[in-house]
Amino acid sequence: MQRPTSVAPTIVLVHGAFTDASCWAGITSLLHAAGLTVRAPANPLRDLERDAAYLRSVVRRIDVPVVLVGHGYGGAVITHASTDTDNVVALCYVAAFGLDHGECVLDVTNRFAPTPATDATFTATLPARIPTAPESELYIRRDRFPQVYAADLPPRVQNAMAVTQRPIARSALTGRSGPPGWASKPSWYAIATADQVLNPTAQRFMAQRMAATEYLLDGSHAVVLSQPGAVVAMITEAASQGSGHGDGEGHPQIF
Repeated sequence: MQRPTSVAPTIVLVHGAFTDASCWAGITSLLHAAGLTVRAPANPLRDLERDAAYLRSVVRRIDVPVVLVGHGYGGAVITHASTDTDNVVALCYVAAFGLDHGECVLDVTNRFAPTPATDATFTATLPARIPTAPESELYIRRDRFPQVYAADLPPRVQNAMAVTQRPIARSALTGRSGPPGWASKPSWYAIATADQVLNPTAQRFMAQRMAATEYLLDGSHAVVLSQPGAVVAMITEAASQGSGHGDGEGHPQIF
């Protein structure tokens, strides 16, 4: 486990599928108000190995300790990237994939009961003449997006997210993770109990497998937008312990 340091960590926020870094806007504002430095790079959503390599390059350019925060598929990326980044002192998962060694996203989703998102997605095939592009990308149907992804957000926000969603390459869902960062770094996990994208039972399974400090949030998969204060409470606890100012004990919270 990483030794605590007296330097306040930088918080690096990694978004998941069907959205972009703007989903962290409310959380970023609250973290700034708490005096923390924040980075929110664009997650390519193309391939687990390459997405993790990109995040690793971002983290290695930061010369202070880092707390990595992943939402959804972003959790798989921080898990894979954090093993080879010595300045990462803690991992935070928000309704996210905390994969084990050799595991892929589909291994987790197929292990548990399907969610409403299962039949709300569709695949768009890309032209074969684009050599660097994936063969296909996954979207959530626009008419199903509000209820499936963001049921606890106002309609105007739901509709805006539905039409601006970023697809994920289908091949990213089958990329195998390397040794997980959570095996050697302290972890926190916010379980979205009303999530219709990633089964809450799967979330609890991953949180317990990594021995994470659990936060229970009564929210949708878009809990990073609907409950930014609760997510920030988890992040600041992780940052405090990572900087050596915490009490060394994690206490599960219910919001």
